[in-house]
Amino acid sequence: MSKNIAVVGGGPGGYAAAFYAADLGMQVTLIDEAVNPGGVCLYVGCIPSKALLHVAALINEAEHAKAWGVEFSKPNIDLNRLRDFKNSVVNRLTGGLGQLSKQRKVNYVRGRAGFVNSNTLNVRMAEGGEQKLSFDNIILATGSRPAMIPGVPPSQRIMDSTAALELRDIPKTLLVIGGGYIGLELGTVYAALGTKVTVVEMLPQILTGADRDLVNPLAKRLEKKFSSIMLNTKVVEMKETADGIKVRLDGPNLAAPEQTFEKVLISVGRKPNTDIEGLDKTRVTKVQRGFIETDLQRRTKDPVIFAIGDIAGEPMLAHKASHEGRVAVEAIAGKKTTFEPRAIPAVVFTDPEIAWCGLTETEAQAKNIPVKVSRFPWAASGRAVTLDRIEGVTKLVIDPETERVLGLGICGPNAGEMISEGVLAVEMSAVVDDLSLTIHPHPTLSETIMEVAEAYHNVSTHIYRPKRG
Repeated sequence: MSKNIAVVGGGPGGYAAAFYAADLGMQVTLIDEAVNPGGVCLYVGCIPSKALLHVAALINEAEHAKAWGVEFSKPNIDLNRLRDFKNSVVNRLTGGLGQLSKQRKVNYVRGRAGFVNSNTLNVRMAEGGEQKLSFDNIILATGSRPAMIPGVPPSQRIMDSTAALELRDIPKTLLVIGGGYIGLELGTVYAALGTKVTVVEMLPQILTGADRDLVNPLAKRLEKKFSSIMLNTKVVEMKETADGIKVRLDGPNLAAPEQTFEKVLISVGRKPNTDIEGLDKTRVTKVQRGFIETDLQRRTKDPVIFAIGDIAGEPMLAHKASHEGRVAVEAIAGKKTTFEPRAIPAVVFTDPEIAWCGLTETEAQAKNIPVKVSRFPWAASGRAVTLDRIEGVTKLVIDPETERVLGLGICGPNAGEMISEGVLAVEMSAVVDDLSLTIHPHPTLSETIMEVAEAYHNVSTHIYRPKRG
């Protein structure tokens, strides 16, 4: 390939696109401000949060072991070493990407790019100065940033997700504004480290959009781990005082409408980074919420410019960005390709984990799509019993006419490691019997996928439901 392309943004979408383009023989320039590729995901998102969640899971498991007759002393948290561990994980992975970039002969440029025209970028270099570079095609992969609440007072005590991952200290009390996956994951980390965590969510359920039967086991467990979860509640005022951040709440059955917290974490979603300098000098257009308009090949209204990842629309997930990057590169290479997944897996790395893919029951109800649902309770799973984690559930969303698998949902430990079987089933148009006839190893949690398929026909070995009629 003689194509000379630029990828703007070094996250999972950007570096995946750059590396794939290089593998296809293109001349590739990857532009990002960081020392190495990695983006939000590796530097201040997916990777550091999962490293800390691993530590939180260990602490929680040690506490849980009391129920089995194994008791540990209270853990001593060396915050500096914990922070060093988290940073070492980030450095190892981003450094590895730097090496892969060199091995593929990708021209990695540190700086911030803006448009001169559709084919030319002006890069403000990290070390100073500017450089103009021209390309045949440009892939935008600039990612997203934490959304903030208007009118929030400037304070070191008020954090977004990036600041929370810095682990500057372990506050005695923490208010998490927003009951989405980011707030719940970080709340899980701080609660395990000893912080009293309170969550405020303005909607009637945490993890809005996820099926309620998957969320319920997590909600019950978090009610024990967190100080409080206040639903249908919003923060109407925040003020910094000598003791912390004083908040005024508005919601039903509030014991104390005004409370003070040592720190506050705002986790109310993310905004796409589409305020790119000079974008108005191209034909690129934006749609609602600032996302860039693209077609199924992730080509924008400007035919030589592509957009992938968080700036190209929901869901804002790293693995979605990576696949979009590959599609964009294949389109530039002239291949017949489109981004039309039937199932994009979502995982919430709380304890228990929640994972789902394909059509959810909630979505089916909202769109009046006829479905049947099969559930398998983990209380009937031998492996779940050995782990003393029987609160989980595995469910299938099924087309009642064809018995095709439309979606899979799992709540329980390691749900994220099992969801890919559901993704494959949806993508391959598998039917229920394809799952029930697939022999799964015993005793494992993955067996619950086989058994939930068997349960659809009331022939699951480990649960009994009397036939009606």
